[in-house]
Amino acid sequence: MKKKATTNNQFPKYIKWFWITILGGTSAIILLFLLASWGIFGKLPSFEELENPEHNLATEVISIEGKTLGKYFKENRTPVKFKDLPENLIKALVATEDERFYEHSGVDFKASVRAVVMLGKGGGGSTITQQLAKQLFHGEGSKNLAERILQKVKEYVIAVQLERQYTKQEIITMYLNKYDFLNLAVGIRSASRIYFGKEPIDLTISESAMLVGMLKNASYYNPLRREQLVKNRRNTVLGQMFKNEFITEVQKDSLQQKGLELNVNKETHSDGSATYFREYLRNYMKRWIKNNPKPDGTEYNLHRDGLKIYVTIDSRMQKHAEEAMKEHMSNLQRIFFKEHKKNKTAPFYDIDKKQIAVTMGQAMKRSNRWKRMKKNGASEKEIRASFKEKTNMKIFSYKEDIDTLMSPLDSIRYYKHFLRSGLLSIEPQSGHIKAWVGGIDYKNFQFDAVKQQKRQVGSTFKPFVYATAINQLNLSPCDKFPNTPYTIPKEKYGMPEDWTPVNSGGKYGGELTLKQALAGSVNVITAKLIDMVRPENVVSLAKRSGIKSDIPAVPAIALGSVDLSLYEMVGAYATFANKGLRVEPMMLLKIEDKNGTVLEQFIPDSKEVLSEESAYVVINLLEGVTDAGSGIRLRTQWGSYPDNVATGYPYKFTNPIAGKTGTTQNQSDGWFMGIVPNLATGVWVGAEDRAAHFAGITYGQGASMALPIWALYYQKLYADSTLNVSQEEFEKPKNLSIELNCIEGNDKDGNLNELIEEIPEF
Repeated sequence: MKKKATTNNQFPKYIKWFWITILGGTSAIILLFLLASWGIFGKLPSFEELENPEHNLATEVISIEGKTLGKYFKENRTPVKFKDLPENLIKALVATEDERFYEHSGVDFKASVRAVVMLGKGGGGSTITQQLAKQLFHGEGSKNLAERILQKVKEYVIAVQLERQYTKQEIITMYLNKYDFLNLAVGIRSASRIYFGKEPIDLTISESAMLVGMLKNASYYNPLRREQLVKNRRNTVLGQMFKNEFITEVQKDSLQQKGLELNVNKETHSDGSATYFREYLRNYMKRWIKNNPKPDGTEYNLHRDGLKIYVTIDSRMQKHAEEAMKEHMSNLQRIFFKEHKKNKTAPFYDIDKKQIAVTMGQAMKRSNRWKRMKKNGASEKEIRASFKEKTNMKIFSYKEDIDTLMSPLDSIRYYKHFLRSGLLSIEPQSGHIKAWVGGIDYKNFQFDAVKQQKRQVGSTFKPFVYATAINQLNLSPCDKFPNTPYTIPKEKYGMPEDWTPVNSGGKYGGELTLKQALAGSVNVITAKLIDMVRPENVVSLAKRSGIKSDIPAVPAIALGSVDLSLYEMVGAYATFANKGLRVEPMMLLKIEDKNGTVLEQFIPDSKEVLSEESAYVVINLLEGVTDAGSGIRLRTQWGSYPDNVATGYPYKFTNPIAGKTGTTQNQSDGWFMGIVPNLATGVWVGAEDRAAHFAGITYGQGASMALPIWALYYQKLYADSTLNVSQEEFEKPKNLSIELNCIEGNDKDGNLNELIEEIPEF
């Protein structure tokens, strides 16, 4: 009996200790949370930090029609707003990561208990808000159990604070904007663009499910490495969407059968559209940042401050330009390789073995290999020896990169074979640069042929001589000059010897109108004109038209002996199309900070260079070049031509085009400048070294090397119904006093058909 009484007396003690344990544990947990909220276990984010959590935001380059051309970033993150997220993405996220997201206040205690009891096998306990807290304020969880518990407590506290501070929509948006989806895809917008080539709002259910599936562990569920694993994870997300009645069973079954259907678009600095332009812009922005500090005096960070740079480039025109260049240059390169197979000094002509050795030696010293080995203390002998050792490498080709075994010296020579190219388009009336293609492949050929490079311009300089003569002397395209040798004495301009230029092909005789002379690129008449107006006046007009490079005031510039950039040439030619008004080329519209505040707005700068009448007469002369001169390959009416994929003519343009071809000595450079009323475009083609070129004029002339790129580009522009590139005639000035109709009858410009026989570029 006493034993029974003792047992009954002990029972209240168990109850007592039970409640002590429960209440003590609860109090300890409450105290733990209180201590965490007071910052005892480490600093918690302040109100200001919660309001403005730190991000590395990518600076975005935005085209004139609102498309992202590229970014500058430390992390490739460009935030989007909730309205830019598709409903199916939100549903996939909630169904998979936090089914009671709209019911809790930051912490789902039911899910937390389940996670503890089942050791995580029944699903994680973290809510979307907790995951956001983790991303924002401490990143990866600690492997130390005690530290991880404290981190978890802080996550709970921060999650509750976030829920008080933000709406559910804002939390979802912040979470998706913050998450790193791998492969430089930080945030949902970058992920959508990189994996599927579209904006988030355009994501399908299947695509949204794949991206939500990656939230579990992007490194593990990497679609570029573990496609089947990622597909299985996506199907799990689709299953969750069905379970939560966001999609039907039929939808689930159908979508689970689909592949990932990736459309990968890398967003590194050397990928994407307008790479050469973006590199030039990057250097420009460095200077802009130094001259435009923040209100607090600190400098903007191009890679972290989320600036928005609105540019004049049209992404559609840029795409057409890049495609046109690749289409023609890949064909032309094939012909170039074929020609040089029998050339023992390939790809060079005109230089001996000693000169080739010097050229190759200079290239070696410019290479990263040379600089790296020299920095590490290697002798020149050791460095040169390393260039002769064969090694595994990947080399460029137009079809795809080639894995091969080759010495670094041979790879340098291989790359010397490649013809380079540049293209620039400017809207004459606004000065807006619409397309900028600085080369054939930015990864392998980073030297920009638009702005960095200056090459001899050849006959494309002649219009400045004609424009000066027309503007000063009121000459007409109908005025005739003898097609006979012309000598300028050395004493007249302080030259070392008399200057007597020769016509290509050595053909002379009779008289030619100015229109015939420019169409046929007749040298002796151009020499006569520059002597009439004096070289310094031609230089003056070229400078006023926007050419900033030094131009010597000597007669030889009439034939294009000067080195100029494509940027300068196109900007100057645009003056002719804009009725003699020079508008400084511009690439920027405005720059905004991450909040949309305009930091600077850009306006065009213009000045009068030529009278409207003189500019129109120059345009009329240049139309003669494409109607019956060296640019006739744009047409069909002057005869038939061989069907050649390298030169690609005829192109069957029937609209007015003012243009000029240019071919320099030994076919080292090929140019074509082509203008329609609202778009001026120039193209250059040539090798890195002037000694690397075609042997003959058939492929080496501007009409074969450069003109086809212009033609393919404009064909694409005219076929694009979203663009408005003009096909109309150039606007004629009222009360034009200069005679343009050279003879009466149907052949108003003289017998240009016969002149074709005199044109050296045919």
